Amino acid sequence: MPNRLLAAALAASIALPAAALAAEPTPPRIMVVGEGEMTVAPDMALLSLSVMREAKTAREALDANNGATAAVIAAMKNAGVADRDLQTSNLQINPRYDYTPKPDGTQEAKLVAYQVTNTLSIRVRDIAKTGELIDQAVTLGVNQGGNITFTNDNPSATITEARKRAVGDAMAKAKTLAEAAGVGVGKVIEMSEMSYAPMPMPIEAKSFDAALARAVPIQAGENAYKVQVNVTFELK
Repeated sequence: MPNRLLAAALAASIALPAAALAAEPTPPRIMVVGEGEMTVAPDMALLSLSVMREAKTAREALDANNGATAAVIAAMKNAGVADRDLQTSNLQINPRYDYTPKPDGTQEAKLVAYQVTNTLSIRVRDIAKTGELIDQAVTLGVNQGGNITFTNDNPSATITEARKRAVGDAMAKAKTLAEAAGVGVGKVIEMSEMSYAPMPMPIEAKSFDAALARAVPIQAGENAYKVQVNVTFELK
């Protein structure tokens, strides 16, 4: 019996400091969001160009499309676009109908042709050639599409600098707020990256015409990479 009482007393003496520590109040802290942004000139253009051909039968439309698309692909390769930068992203074969109103208010559908559309996704690593490539593609048969996005092949260094700016912004905000409150900023308790996203500038054209094919003005501009960090500091 005395041994049991002694063991209970020892257990209580060990548990008391832990309970006391658990009861200590959380030190004051402040949480801020820092933002950092870096801009950089793009080094790659992403093109989406389509060839659409129409004929009485699907076979005829597909044959016509195949010839034009093959010519466009050959021109891209001759201009220096690598195989890995050429991809067929969509192929559609659709019937086209004419609709004639009927006396009873309904419509009569008449099959008039088949349309075949072949879409190519092209990565242009030499941006200076972008306008020239579009011009060649339109000359050889591209007559739909025209979505252009300027991006960066490897933006990691730019994003790293944006992260540094975001952390510096968070530290500056925390210092300003702490000084206004008459306290100091202590160590970082927690930090997380909320998001970052490149913001390329897309250019869209629904279709190409002869004027566009003769002169394709291209302005690549800059891409902005933005990072946000959530940082919690201890106050002292």
